[in-house]
Amino acid sequence: MDKTFRQSRQALLMRMIKPLRSAKSQLVKQCSRLLMLASCLLLLSCAEQQEVVTLRMAHTLDQEHVVHKAMVKMAERLAVYSNGSMEIRIYSGGQLGTERELVELLQIGSLALTKVSAAPLEGFVPMMKIFSLPYVFRDSAHLWTVLDSEIGQQLLAAMSPVRLKGLGYYDAGSRSFYTTQKAIHRPADLKGLKFRVPNSQTAVEMVQALGGAATPVDWGELYTALQQGVVDGAENNPPSFYLSRHYELSKYYVLDEHSSVPDVILMSQHIWDQLTPEQQGWVQQAMDDSIVYQKTLWQEASDDALAKVKAHGVQVIYPDKTLFVEAVKPLHDQLKGTEIGDLLQKIKEMPLVNAEGGSDE
Repeated sequence: MDKTFRQSRQALLMRMIKPLRSAKSQLVKQCSRLLMLASCLLLLSCAEQQEVVTLRMAHTLDQEHVVHKAMVKMAERLAVYSNGSMEIRIYSGGQLGTERELVELLQIGSLALTKVSAAPLEGFVPMMKIFSLPYVFRDSAHLWTVLDSEIGQQLLAAMSPVRLKGLGYYDAGSRSFYTTQKAIHRPADLKGLKFRVPNSQTAVEMVQALGGAATPVDWGELYTALQQGVVDGAENNPPSFYLSRHYELSKYYVLDEHSSVPDVILMSQHIWDQLTPEQQGWVQQAMDDSIVYQKTLWQEASDDALAKVKAHGVQVIYPDKTLFVEAVKPLHDQLKGTEIGDLLQKIKEMPLVNAEGGSDE
């Protein structure tokens, strides 16, 4: 009887344990499924993160500069067009190097984007010297007619052989002289003075034609050069003059507006070629949007800068520009019969394009 009881009890226990084992098995299976699902979600999340293309962009300007603000707009628009799959990280104030160093980083594919003045680009693309020639453009409208034309686009495309992709132009206004010790009213006043110029042979020749001495100095080193008397002055547009704080040392600013040198947004050709056609389209559209935005800000920033330097005691001089135009005429004449001279003539003859797409003779 005891044996029969024990067998009955064992059978009962087995019947009780079996459902528990089944439940445990089901629980293990469910846990396994949940772990697999979590792993898949983690892998998908990592994949999504890996798909975000980050473009590093660097420049040498202050974050309050209109150009920096336009770059921020470009980054915002790219994020929208790409639905968050692309982003631009901006490094300002020369964190990653001088303008030339940044261009070299683009050429080897270590940096995606930068801003550079068109002046030093003549060292890469000789035809870019057209922007450093004095008094080429009649006014801002004439400049933008050229930049938006086939001529402007051909100049951007000409940088491809040196591993640079020209995306577009930013307005940089007109460049004018400023000095530390002496006011300038006419070209003769430049005689005996040393002026900082960009790394452009054409800019050097322009200052020499006006009677001054030209010394290429890196933009980031110019404040010290002015302070120590290495140079007696420099030349740039009003926002750059103000935001660089050069007005603290240079109390004379003559608005001779001798040249209109746009900024150029460059991209590494190597990195550009790695993007899909769709991604390239997003980058270009974001660039185009930022150009429109930057142009709307520029005039306001220029007027504001002039008002602020005046408030800080700078004497702003409005000279007779015809004296300066006549002084540099030999620079234009010596280019006749050359490729750059032919381009200069085409630009001078180019009619303005009005808002309706026609031309104003």
